[in-house]
Amino acid sequence: MQTDDVQDLPDGGISTPAPDPGMVWVPGGTFQMGSDHHYSEERPAHSVSVDGFWIDKYEVTNEQFARFVEATGHVTFAERPARAEDYPGAKPELLQPASVVFRKPAQRVDLRNHFNWWSYITGANWRHPEGPESTIGDKAQHPVVHVAYEDVVAYAKWVGKELPTETEWEFAARGGLDGAAYAWGEEFTPGGRPMANTWQGEFPWQNLCTDGFEGTAPVGQFPPNGYGLFDMIGNVWEWTTDWYSAGHTVTQPCCGSARPPTADQSYDPQMPDIKIPRRVIKGGSFLCAPNYCRRYRPAARMAQPIDTSACHVGLRLITRPKRATNLFVVSQTSARSEQTKAPQKPESLNIDDARSLLAAAPGSSGKAGSTAGMPTKAA
Repeated sequence: MQTDDVQDLPDGGISTPAPDPGMVWVPGGTFQMGSDHHYSEERPAHSVSVDGFWIDKYEVTNEQFARFVEATGHVTFAERPARAEDYPGAKPELLQPASVVFRKPAQRVDLRNHFNWWSYITGANWRHPEGPESTIGDKAQHPVVHVAYEDVVAYAKWVGKELPTETEWEFAARGGLDGAAYAWGEEFTPGGRPMANTWQGEFPWQNLCTDGFEGTAPVGQFPPNGYGLFDMIGNVWEWTTDWYSAGHTVTQPCCGSARPPTADQSYDPQMPDIKIPRRVIKGGSFLCAPNYCRRYRPAARMAQPIDTSACHVGLRLITRPKRATNLFVVSQTSARSEQTKAPQKPESLNIDDARSLLAAAPGSSGKAGSTAGMPTKAA
């Protein structure tokens, strides 16, 4: 959508109409990407340059996604049954349309076993985010969830935008605060004020809701970052285009080029026989908690299988000016430091685990096909 709004491009570009009134300009620059002080997959911290781009102020909402579905008839991955030929040996019940849903336990549970709070639920999808009995009737302005990678690509194409790279996303999330731990500075809750929709209390059984929300929040409920972007941290994870690898690929000027991972290289090394490609998701979600998953930071990253959707994964989009995008690593800085001493299992469930869970509990209503209930999907 084109408007008559015109914004100057602060990094020296020519003034151009804003591609959408809901987007803001992020000037290009050089910043320290990643972190040497938290989880190993965020390493090494390194200097990266990026061109300027437009980005959505808010995460894509249910209302926006509904317009896309109405106009195109798109059926999301979670709403379609899995094809048996794609998942040889899968039980028929695991091929039903389903997605990954968080279920809060009633008491403390073993944090080493994420089956204690994740389920694959038949009938869960973007229209029914907590399961078939739930609706989005009062959640028009909440971020859309239960969207797999092919769904977000289809939506982006329809609106004439693109998904960001991991570099672009992290640069935007930092809001000009290069190297800061959080998108707003060094203190998680400055003056005791919640700055994002995350988990307060003891995950996964006790949510104190001091930020005012149990699950997702309507977009724009927390302060924007320095670029005027809302919910870059917390609320829902957001898809990027990068293939995941267990650490950043860095190019040294003196040592030639380092190739980023490809689809066939982006899989869970703990499941070498199930090579479902994984893209990087960023930003953390309403489930990130100090006692379990401290990924409510710009540097944090997670691997999301492309054939998997979940109740805490959504998207926002960008538009690049019509000029060559120039992303390159100019240097590397790395320091040895202690890793965050939180459990290393992210607040996500992969579908192979779900299959094991279902096998252990015959008759369960949960199922192992995510964004569509596929027996090899992960969320």
